[in-house]
Amino acid sequence: MKNEFKRFNLEKLGLLTIIIEFIGATGLLLGLVHNILLTLSSLGLCLLMLCGLIVRIKLKDSIWISIPAGFFMLLNLYIFLASIK
Repeated sequence: MKNEFKRFNLEKLGLLTIIIEFIGATGLLLGLVHNILLTLSSLGLCLLMLCGLIVRIKLKDSIWISIPAGFFMLLNLYIFLASIK
């Protein structure tokens, strides 16, 4: 992953990204009990994956490399929308 962040020219954001992903994953788990955590965590992870997808598109990565970011963005968007109903 360090090499990927170097390639993205986002080396300084690597640790922050890891922390945000960890907090988001923890929030999703705790969100099974507290709906507000599920809503906030899924929205945050959706936005994080959107940023990741934008970076992949700007770097002109192949569709196959970009699919995971798009999939997790859509999955978290679905969780977010389902949690606000």
